Amino acid sequence: MTYNYDPELAAMLDFLPDTSLDISDPVASRAGFSEMIAMLNADLDASDVQVENREIPGPDGAPPVAVRTYTPETLQQNVPGLLHIHGGGFVIGDLETEHGICLALCRNLGIVVVSVDYRLAPETPYPGGLEDCYCALQWLEQHSDTLHIDKSRVGIFGQSAGGGLSAATTLLSRDRQGPQLCFQFLGIPELDDRLQTPSMQQFVDTPMWNRPNAELSWDFYLGEHFARGATDVPYHAAPARCDDLTGLPPAYISTMEFDPLRDEGVLYALKLMQAGVATELHSFAGTFHGSSLFATAQVSQREAAEMMVVLRRGLNIAN
Repeated sequence: MTYNYDPELAAMLDFLPDTSLDISDPVASRAGFSEMIAMLNADLDASDVQVENREIPGPDGAPPVAVRTYTPETLQQNVPGLLHIHGGGFVIGDLETEHGICLALCRNLGIVVVSVDYRLAPETPYPGGLEDCYCALQWLEQHSDTLHIDKSRVGIFGQSAGGGLSAATTLLSRDRQGPQLCFQFLGIPELDDRLQTPSMQQFVDTPMWNRPNAELSWDFYLGEHFARGATDVPYHAAPARCDDLTGLPPAYISTMEFDPLRDEGVLYALKLMQAGVATELHSFAGTFHGSSLFATAQVSQREAAEMMVVLRRGLNIAN
């Protein structure tokens, strides 16, 4: 199928024709993705950011959870905190693959970022990874003073599967009366295991992410206890299934035009609005899932600039 991509992105795709991401072999796909990200991160400068790897207690009976904290070097007072949850279809990704964006968020916003290395599927299906993310959120709140975080300005941030896990962690914290979040940033979120939206049914061969990948992703994540599309899949696994979104913090949701995840992001934003949650939605024309990796394209630069603007507002950071 042909797609009307943004001209700059189309030219880059022509230059790099193999932009597929095959997660059928999780171990191999993790290695390949990490190798690609390592090249992108090779020249990163972290001299003005304190970066520290830590281990925190995991969920009951589970191993410790690895987190990485990013703190501005010249910090003199408590600042907003942001829990960062990486993407990768619930199957790939780690602290290293998100290192660049976490540095940028810390440096540009002057905030403390806590990035969580949750357990991946299929080795650890739902709810293992989600519980790791919730543990990291609890730890962030409990150690807010030593982390120099203002507890009244804590947000959550994720893209792709990280966006879905961010939405789920937000729901879990509401339902368990856990840490209060002031903002949720859900970038190109993976939210719905039913795979019935028009975009999911149409985009079977798009770059980076497509319906076949989505099917594998949910099968890996739900594991043996739940079947993709079945009626008993809990909304903490697939937030699009939640009927009551009241009491959630303000949200920003981004979607890409030629992304199978597009419609579930749009519909989730609409449900948030209907529940009275202040929500901003931006669907970027001519884009595809992960097209922001082509950072020199003007549409990617607009997306990156908007990310910082909405996070400043959501975390109540003075300009």
